[in-house]
Amino acid sequence: MITLRKSRERGYADHGWLDSFHTFSFADYYDARHMGFRSVRVINEDVVAPGRGFGTHPHRDMEIVTYVLEGSLEHKDSMKNGSVIRPGDVQRMSAGTGVTHSEFNPSKEEHTHLLQIWILPERTGLEPSYEQKTFTEDDKRGRLRLVASRGGRDGSVEIHQDADLYASILDGDQTVRHAIRADRHAWLQVVSGEVNLNGQHLVAGDGAAISAEPSVEIGAKSDRAEILLFDLA
Repeated sequence: MITLRKSRERGYADHGWLDSFHTFSFADYYDARHMGFRSVRVINEDVVAPGRGFGTHPHRDMEIVTYVLEGSLEHKDSMKNGSVIRPGDVQRMSAGTGVTHSEFNPSKEEHTHLLQIWILPERTGLEPSYEQKTFTEDDKRGRLRLVASRGGRDGSVEIHQDADLYASILDGDQTVRHAIRADRHAWLQVVSGEVNLNGQHLVAGDGAAISAEPSVEIGAKSDRAEILLFDLA
């Protein structure tokens, strides 16, 4: 069964300096039908104005993955980490027992376009930790590249949950396939472009909850498409 979550149906907030689209309930946007999927609690698509950002704020007991699409995002946290996240980078912050951080667009001219993903951890009270790795376009082109996983398999960042996150860039008529075990589920998020998912057409911003499907086939329906695929317990 595939249940589509169309881009135009997402929650939306205009903060002046921030445009934010919410796949699942978040902040002032609440929809009891869309509270998350399996361990994925938040998928926010954010566009941050030049020189603006999120001031220092706290998190706890959440795995937070940041995936920048355009521009850059400067990160600082109470663990004394400081970095700039750019397209191709995957940042993971395990908030655990508690952490504070800030995120700003360091550019005076360019907007920052990103996805922020929250995944519920397998247990509460973890020690806070941080990790960032780069995956090039060639790493992802025409294949599903594992970018986050429990244990950090195959050079991915480590998340503390039984969840695998894959990224792929599909050019022209490229297609990828992924088998789904009978006891697992999947979520597809279209980052850019257009794709065909098991015969269904999706565009940028669309998502799809996938259950009781033995596999998925995802093919590009535009010159270039980028996707994220979650394989979830």
